[in-house]
Amino acid sequence: MSSIDTGNTAFILVSMALVNLMTPGLAFFYGGLVRKDNVLTIMIQNFAAMGLVTIIWVAWGFSLCFGSSGGFLGDPSSFYFMHDVGGQPLPHQGEGREGEAFVDGIPGLLFVGYQGMFAVITPALMTGAFADRMRFGPYLVFIFLWVHLVYFPFCHWVWGPDGWLAANDVVDFAGGIVVHITAGFSALASVYALPSREKFEGKAVDTVPHNVPYVALGTALLWFGWFGFNAGSALSASEVAAYAALNSEISASISLFVWMLIEWKVSGKPTLVGMCVGAIAGLATITPAAGFVQPWGACIIGLLAAPFCYSCVALTIKLGLDDSLDVWGVHGMGGFLGTILIGVFADENVNGVQASWKQFGIQLGAACFCAVYSYVVGFLIIKAIGLFTTLTPNEHMVGGLDASMHGLSAYNIESSEVTKIDVESDDESGDYQNGSSCGPGELKPTLANKTSGNGDMNSTTNEAELPKTVDSQAELVAMANKHQ
Repeated sequence: MSSIDTGNTAFILVSMALVNLMTPGLAFFYGGLVRKDNVLTIMIQNFAAMGLVTIIWVAWGFSLCFGSSGGFLGDPSSFYFMHDVGGQPLPHQGEGREGEAFVDGIPGLLFVGYQGMFAVITPALMTGAFADRMRFGPYLVFIFLWVHLVYFPFCHWVWGPDGWLAANDVVDFAGGIVVHITAGFSALASVYALPSREKFEGKAVDTVPHNVPYVALGTALLWFGWFGFNAGSALSASEVAAYAALNSEISASISLFVWMLIEWKVSGKPTLVGMCVGAIAGLATITPAAGFVQPWGACIIGLLAAPFCYSCVALTIKLGLDDSLDVWGVHGMGGFLGTILIGVFADENVNGVQASWKQFGIQLGAACFCAVYSYVVGFLIIKAIGLFTTLTPNEHMVGGLDASMHGLSAYNIESSEVTKIDVESDDESGDYQNGSSCGPGELKPTLANKTSGNGDMNSTTNEAELPKTVDSQAELVAMANKHQ
């Protein structure tokens, strides 16, 4: 087997850290899009995936993906609990490949860690589709079953040794099939398998993002981490990694700008949320093709990603589908489009894959198979879990899952101890000062001890009690000024 290349090792170490950052970034992105009472719920789901999937991955998940092929999955005994994985390159498990390295130049342990980051974020992507609609316990069961029945098989078939899709010339550079189509179409299945929020809440649902800066922060973290996601998939610090990095930036930037223009034309106003979603759509679409196309191809892919994904999101709205955070339209269909466009724009001078009608047909068939499989299995998993437990929140939980399921709230403004202020003013200056505070939950500003122009205290006290709660400091000041 080959020796360790320190440059490649350092590159993949950094890439692993970048991809790991994407899951917290996703938590912020989704957290800003949901309602303020359900922020922690979706963030906890994302962080829980990091814990649960990593445990599974190290124990037997990696072996199911990259162990010697057993057909449907890899042999769990190949690398169970990191057996036969160490500081040297990972031994190849393909038939007739004994003594070869599966990935040259990097420690096997590092390859395990890097691929584990993909396994973590893929199920986390789906949380945006059933935001506010799945209890935490059933969610953990769903994630456990889903990675075994959907993610691990496709990872093995596309990226593993002797995977049957790879053997039939299906290519996926960084996860259009393995990550985005699997998550996106299982997310669509959850839309049909679970009741809509309007149905079990019994009222119209507010879909306005509660914290746009969170969305922007999450987008920044995802975009930053995506360089490790796509460029790192070259598994070496090479020219292919350079292509993947630049192509990712190009596609994301063009898709962001085109989405902004579309939204501006359709709704009359460009929004920051729309620009963020457009960037994510561009990144998801370029992912399977990032290491196969020239930069001019990435330009066209980004140009197509925005209107295509925008139309898919609009379709779900028109059909009344409760894909809460547009996972299918952005990730599922973005990954689908990028997968088939390999057959249109791939250049063999980049990474040995050439666009052709044959390659287009191969990619289209693989994308369709993955979409159908992921939808059906995802749907069956949710329905099976529903036979044993309640999936959705009850009537006491809706509108406030953070407090009811996790005992905390993202925002504790109403619990402020500052509940009453006494304000004094001089007739001429109009200056007010804070007075005392009292019990939680109330704000009782009072206008008291107002002095006359000659400095003598008025014989009567002018008190004006303001509403018990106010939404902001600015509102409080406005109320006080009103009584000058």
